[in-house]
Amino acid sequence: MSHPEPPEPPADAPRPLLTPRRSHRRRTAGIAAALLVLAGGGWGGYQLLASDDGPDPQVTAAQDHLKLFLRGWQQGDARKAASYTDSPQEAESLLKSVTTNLKPSSTRTTVGDGERKDDRNVRVRFTVRMRIPGVGGYGWDSEAGMRKRSDGWTVKFTTPTVHPKLRPGQTLALTTTGSRAKILDKDGGELEAASLVGSVDSASGKGTSGLQARYDKRLSGGKGPRKAVAVTDRTTGKAVKALSAVRRAKGRPVRTTIDPRVQRAAAEALSGVKKNAALVAVDPRNGRILAAANRPGGMNRALQGRYPPGSTFKVVTAAALLDTGLSPSDPAPCPKFARVNGQRFENQDQFTLPKGTVFKESFAESCNTFFVGARSRLGDSALRKTAQTFGIGGEWDVGAATYDGAVPDNTSDNDKAAATIGQGRVQASPLVMASLAATVKNGSFQQPVLVPDSVRKKHRAPRKPAGNVVRDLRGMMRAVVTSGSGHALKGLPGTPHAKTGTAEFGDDNPPNTHAWMIGYQGGDNLAWAVLLEDGGSGGSDAGPVAARFLKKLG
Repeated sequence: MSHPEPPEPPADAPRPLLTPRRSHRRRTAGIAAALLVLAGGGWGGYQLLASDDGPDPQVTAAQDHLKLFLRGWQQGDARKAASYTDSPQEAESLLKSVTTNLKPSSTRTTVGDGERKDDRNVRVRFTVRMRIPGVGGYGWDSEAGMRKRSDGWTVKFTTPTVHPKLRPGQTLALTTTGSRAKILDKDGGELEAASLVGSVDSASGKGTSGLQARYDKRLSGGKGPRKAVAVTDRTTGKAVKALSAVRRAKGRPVRTTIDPRVQRAAAEALSGVKKNAALVAVDPRNGRILAAANRPGGMNRALQGRYPPGSTFKVVTAAALLDTGLSPSDPAPCPKFARVNGQRFENQDQFTLPKGTVFKESFAESCNTFFVGARSRLGDSALRKTAQTFGIGGEWDVGAATYDGAVPDNTSDNDKAAATIGQGRVQASPLVMASLAATVKNGSFQQPVLVPDSVRKKHRAPRKPAGNVVRDLRGMMRAVVTSGSGHALKGLPGTPHAKTGTAEFGDDNPPNTHAWMIGYQGGDNLAWAVLLEDGGSGGSDAGPVAARFLKKLG
């Protein structure tokens, strides 16, 4: 069957703009592509090659290769990720830096759209999402240039590939966004006594020791440290620009009772000491801790150390003996040895005192054999109960961690003999022994305090030392300086009163000894204790340190 030809249109009839066989969809795509090319449009100058034939295989291949790079990053394998780039060393170094600094608990990556510039170059968008301790969720969008080589595709790695805000020489790291408050001395200045203040972990921003740990919430603002992801200079570690925004926390300061002048004198007095050492000073009127110095830093042995106090404990033993009616002028023989059930006790260097020596003199010269011999005057609980009048063995609420001493009931004659001279199971910290001297000065125990506004309930001694006991102890401690083992303080202003101590420890033969000296100033509101671990003799080794301390105070 044939169809007649359509008639020719008149010569002056208008012609259609597009031929009937071209679809509207193709017209639209063609116009869009033409407009992008003419305008220099696209993504950063790249051409968008529109097609109705499905995904561009070049873009798909580039996306697949980028997925390998991102998978290695996501798994924390910087070397593997870097192997898919054209700069493996640079890429591995930066990815390791970012991972080490941020320490993400998880990392997720997603590949996005890609666009082709030509047959060998494609750019692909991607997204990184992390969970970061101290920050929470943080993510960003970036893009990677992909290049086709003879052996396949590679990531054209640059610093901004990791994060678009990064520039060469920079990395991502965490910076503290809150304002951590300071630990202050009594005058409001920043406290620099390292062992007392403690430390803050640089990664987490949390206090890890000392007052920094005890008051972490208060110092950091109540909800722990706050961190932000920041562009950071790789050389200096200085944050250049914070990227994640959080509410800034503001901490509250912690004010202590430390007197900067006294603390400085204590630190300087220990500066030449080669042994582990501590020096504590307190105000006898109220127990306020004026100084707590340690050498070296680290352990706060001044407040928390546990040591046999040696002959400094004879202040307690003397108080117990005075309570039994013994007088400072009563006879107090001091032979070379004292034996208890086969155990031999002796004086330092086996010294003796002449016939006619009295209690005050045996105390001043620190005669062990007299105190061991006088144990029969004391019951098994006498030393514990007397120590309690000086606050020893109670639970102290100081505002910081402390060791508050231990004086158990005696369980045998030998145990009692050792306890009379501060050995055996008797233990104390330098703070406890400074407080012991302060109690003699003040006449009653005043619990030491470091952070007053944090103290809830001070420990109270069950009773005061008797008035005559305090009076006699003061005279005996003054004699230690004027005519006894505390000769290092003789002639110093302030009327120093003291007691020396040489405390045996360990199993060596001859035994090693800690060196102690405790005391107070008769003309000032100051009591103190010096300890040198494995430091030799109280009089000849601890004494000069105490003398330097008092001289520096003037």
